[in-house]
Amino acid sequence: MQRTPLYNFHTQHDAKIVDFAGWALPILYTGIVEEHNYTRQVAGAFDISHMGRIELRGDDAEALLERVCTRKLADSEVGQSRYSQVCNEQGGILDDVIVSRYEDRWLVVCNASNREKIVVWLEDHTDDLDVRIEDKTESTLMVAVQGPVAVPALSGKLNSAISDLKRYRFMVGTHMFVSYTVFRSGYTGEDGVEVIAPAMVAPMLGGFLTGSKPDRPGPKPAGLGARDTLRLEAGMPLYGHELSEDIDPLSAGQSWCVDLTKDFIGSDALRAIAEKGPARRLVGLELEGKRIARQEARVLNGESAVGQVTSGTLSPTLHKSIAMAYVESSLSDVGQTLTVDLGQHRSQAIVVQLPFYKRGGDQK
Repeated sequence: MQRTPLYNFHTQHDAKIVDFAGWALPILYTGIVEEHNYTRQVAGAFDISHMGRIELRGDDAEALLERVCTRKLADSEVGQSRYSQVCNEQGGILDDVIVSRYEDRWLVVCNASNREKIVVWLEDHTDDLDVRIEDKTESTLMVAVQGPVAVPALSGKLNSAISDLKRYRFMVGTHMFVSYTVFRSGYTGEDGVEVIAPAMVAPMLGGFLTGSKPDRPGPKPAGLGARDTLRLEAGMPLYGHELSEDIDPLSAGQSWCVDLTKDFIGSDALRAIAEKGPARRLVGLELEGKRIARQEARVLNGESAVGQVTSGTLSPTLHKSIAMAYVESSLSDVGQTLTVDLGQHRSQAIVVQLPFYKRGGDQK
C-alpha cells in the first residue's frame, strides 16, 4: 500500500489502518460513530491525500477541460472551483471531479481509484492542444477539516480571510514560508475547508490542524468510516457505489452539472437519455427498523426486483436506517413504498428526498 505524507501521524494516534484504493489510510481512531458525531458538532480532520491532484497548464488547458468535462468551465473565475463529471462516449461516468481555476493553471481533483485512468484520459484527448499535464498527487498532501468550528479554527491559525471565502471558492496563501491552497468545500454536509500543501510539511501539519481543549473544542482526527457515514447522510455520491462507467449523470440525479448546450465527450449519448428520460434514478430510502442495507441488496416492488442498493448505513445523526439505491424511474417518486431484501430478512422502505441531512435545517 502507498502511504500518504500523514501516515506517521495516523500511527502515532493509534489509528486503525486499512487498504483503500491501494493507500494505507485510517478507517477510525476512537470510533466511527464518535468521530461522525464530533464532526457534526465540532470538527473532524480527514487525511484525503490519496485523492488525485492533476495540474493542467498551457494556452489550451481550458479547451481540454471543456472537451472532457460535462460542466461549462470557461466562465469560471480565478479562485473558483466547480464539480463536474468526466464521461465516456456512452455517457458513463469515468469519474466525478472538482475543477479549480488558478491564475496560471487549472487543478483537477479526482478519486484515488481513478487517478491513473483520468491522467491517461486527459493525455489521450489533448490531440494538438497546447497542454501540459502534471500529476502532483505524491508531491502534495490534502486534508479536509469539516464541521461547525472548522472555518473559525483555520481562520485563526492560517489566515482570517478564510472566513470570507464563499462555497466552492479558494485562496492561495503562505504560512511560515510554505505555500498552500484553502478551498471552501467538503464531502460531509458540513461547512469546512480542504487544504492542499507540500508533502514535506506533513510532520508539523497534523498537529497544527488539530487540537482540542476543554474550554475551546477544536478539530480532531477522523477516519474513512466517519467520512463515509457523513457523506451518505448528506446524500453525496461515492464512485464505485452511486457512480460508475455503467451509470450516467442524469440517472444519478446530477443533471445540474451537465451542460447539454455544449459539446463534450459523451454529450450525444446524454442528450438521447435526456430526451427519453432515464430508465432508472438514484433515490434515498428510509428503512423500517435498524437493519442496514448493504451495497447490491435488491430493492423490490412486491416480489419483482426493481432496483439495487448502492450504499446504506444506520445514520448516527438521524438514528434511522438509510440507503441510496437505483430504482426504476416509475417508482422513484418521494413517498413510494418499496421493500429491501436484506438476505434473511426484508425491510419496508420509503423513498425520501435527498439529502437525508441538511446542515442547520430540520431533519427528516
